[in-house]
Amino acid sequence: MANGQREPALIAGGGIGGLAAALALAQAGRPSIVVERRAEWSEAGAGIQLSPNGVRVLQRLGVAPGLESVVASPREIVVRDAATARVLQRLPLGDWISARHGAPYWLAHRRDLQSALVAAVESEPLISVVKDFEVTSFEARAEHTLVHARDGRSLEGAMLVGADGVFSRIRQQLFAPRAPRFSGRTAARTVVTAPGSANSDDFILPDATGVWLAPGAHVVHYPVRAGREIAVVVVRTETWKSHGWSEPVSAQEMEATLERVAPALARALGTGHDWRRWALFEVEPLARWSQGHVTILGDAAHPTLPFLAQGGVLALEDAVTLGAYVGRACGPAEIAASLAAYETARLDRSRRIVAAARRNGLVFHLSGPAAFARNTAMRVLSGERVLTGYDWVYGWRPPEQG
Repeated sequence: MANGQREPALIAGGGIGGLAAALALAQAGRPSIVVERRAEWSEAGAGIQLSPNGVRVLQRLGVAPGLESVVASPREIVVRDAATARVLQRLPLGDWISARHGAPYWLAHRRDLQSALVAAVESEPLISVVKDFEVTSFEARAEHTLVHARDGRSLEGAMLVGADGVFSRIRQQLFAPRAPRFSGRTAARTVVTAPGSANSDDFILPDATGVWLAPGAHVVHYPVRAGREIAVVVVRTETWKSHGWSEPVSAQEMEATLERVAPALARALGTGHDWRRWALFEVEPLARWSQGHVTILGDAAHPTLPFLAQGGVLALEDAVTLGAYVGRACGPAEIAASLAAYETARLDRSRRIVAAARRNGLVFHLSGPAAFARNTAMRVLSGERVLTGYDWVYGWRPPEQG
């Protein structure tokens, strides 16, 4: 074979992590087959934050140039008390974070990121895509791994990467029973047209991210599509726990929630928007991700609550690390050893970020005296000092190709 006798990797899932993994493996010369359960690429989603550690991965994979014209690069994050709209803290982004970490902080529409990844995948001859292939199980044999679809089809490859999300069938078969646990929180999203000019209170700006903190809830909004649109996410405590990613929720319900949580923001956003909701699930940290020629990445390996904006970025980090460790591996024994090395390289970091995101969620949703103490501390601490404490997150760099 022209690819040096390397058999293809099978990648279950055509989301951010799965497509990035295919590109990373291709850069190392390994072909792959991405199997996607949908008949067409997903159009779901709203905004995604891409901190410097994620942008570096996109640069490494050659995807960044296709995104530059449609992302926003915010100059700061403005944190407010939701009830009063009082500014608690300003966290510098823009030139400050780019200079500190050698890459920008981007805000993108998920559809734009997906489109850029799909375009890169479709132009790469080492990558094949099979859609409408819903993986139900796999077989790990001595020399090969097979995946089986609900409709009876099967595919064979040298290894299998489960990039199939929070409810991963690959993870469940590897480490049963690892059913996700509902976190007690949901997130609802919408995208609105950016105001033609800054509103009178400067609550919604085309070059800044806003975070509003309330008891049991918080709201994040930020520009996407070069500042032409604003992505809004409301995270709150509730008991609704559908497994869907894009369940409709009435505008009236969300407007009432916003009016109760952040009245000034509710007035600035206006009414009548199309809201979609999903429940937030967690999985107890896994002791390992791989067995033989099978591994997992992204939400399949480490679902991350959205309080550090690292869920999608962690999947990108996993993908490029997988490519660096596994892309050039030949033969079953070498592939298994390389997957084990990939796992070792990723386990501690992913656990640390998942834990940090969970802690942030507790801090964001404080009430009473604890919230008062949090707000007081935030007004005292400089934004630069706070973000410097996250150098370990944003300063991560992809490993060199093996």
